[in-house]
Amino acid sequence: MSARVAVLASGSGSNLQALIDDCAQPDAPARIALVISNRREAFALERARLAAIPAQHLPRSRQESRQDYDARLVEALQAQQIDWVCLAGWMLLVTPVFLRAFPSRVLNVHPALLPSFPGLDGAAQALAHGARVTGATVHLVDEGCDTGPILCQGAVPVLPDDDLARLQARIHRVEHRLYPRALRLVLQGQPRVQGRVVYFDGQPQARTYEWFEG
Repeated sequence: MSARVAVLASGSGSNLQALIDDCAQPDAPARIALVISNRREAFALERARLAAIPAQHLPRSRQESRQDYDARLVEALQAQQIDWVCLAGWMLLVTPVFLRAFPSRVLNVHPALLPSFPGLDGAAQALAHGARVTGATVHLVDEGCDTGPILCQGAVPVLPDDDLARLQARIHRVEHRLYPRALRLVLQGQPRVQGRVVYFDGQPQARTYEWFEG
């Protein structure tokens, strides 16, 4: 039986689209059962509707605490019997209230090779620091900001003539390949975390899928 996955997205939802496309394959171990955005204008909601996936706008008021918002978010997810959650450009930090409801079952994709350049604007940080290589990381989510155990990474060279738009475009292409692979990995077998390394069948999975995209 396919796992029921929810995707939380605040923006255009290009990584959501990559997940939608992969979950449409006959051998996919998951189906996307719900898409939630905190922003009404997020194109991610339209992508969900075009794919006939239930979509929900769940705004957070200025007076509402992060914990109270996450409690409402958990209620919406549990109402749809969600098994796993993928953050795809979700611009709100999740709290322990959320993580306790989905222990070790929340994934995120970040546009840098963590632990380098966490937080906002990973590609811009790489350019500003003169990095020669950056990329994308899919990791399990913990209570920190992009600090969770790494599932897999894809590396991207920073070219001499790169500007932010060109670098981001290449990183996005890697993200779109990496995120569906990572979701398949965790659904094929529960990841085991030892220290900060994720293992599947005794092997550190973070070392399995790596490539350079020129």
